[in-house]
Amino acid sequence: MNTPILIVPGIGNSDAHHWQTRWQRSNPACERLAVEDWEHPVCELWVETIDAAVKRLGSSTLIVAHSLGCLAVAHWAARTSHPVHGVLLVALPDPDGPAFPGAAHGFAPLPLQRFPCPSIVVASDDDPYGSPEYAGDCAAAWGSRLVKAGNQGHLNSASGLGDWEEGWALLQSLG
Repeated sequence: MNTPILIVPGIGNSDAHHWQTRWQRSNPACERLAVEDWEHPVCELWVETIDAAVKRLGSSTLIVAHSLGCLAVAHWAARTSHPVHGVLLVALPDPDGPAFPGAAHGFAPLPLQRFPCPSIVVASDDDPYGSPEYAGDCAAAWGSRLVKAGNQGHLNSASGLGDWEEGWALLQSLG
C-alpha cells in the first residue's frame, strides 16, 4: 500500500509493541502524528496537528487512530476542509466514562456528524475505556461500519495483537 497513512495514537503514544508502532516500522507509507505532549493531550492542539498533517499528505491519506486519537479524529472530521480517503478508528473511549483520563482536555462533547469519508470503528466487547454499545452509537452517527473484535481489551499492546493483520486488512479495505 503506497497510500499515505497517518497514525494517530492515544494518550501516552503507542509503545514499541503496539500494532500502530509495528505498522509504522514495517511500512514506509506510515507517518505518526507528532504532538507536543502525549501525556496531557489538548483536543484543539491535536485537531490542528491532524489538519496540518492531512493538508501536507493529501486527500489520498488514510487515518488510523487508536483510543483518544479516535476522539481527536472525530473532532477534526467535524470541522476540516481537507478530505481524506478513509478513517479506521480503533478502541473508541467514552469521554464521559469513569475510566476516561483526567489529563485529557477538550474531547467532550464528541461531535456526532456523519464523517465525510468511508470509516470503520473497531470495538472490543471488554474494552475498559468504552463499551461496544457506545462505539456502536458513534459508528451509527458517523456513518461508519462497526466491526466487533470480541474480547480483546483495549486493542493495545496488552491485548497481544502483534502486527494485527485483521486491522491491517480493515485499513486496506478503505484504500
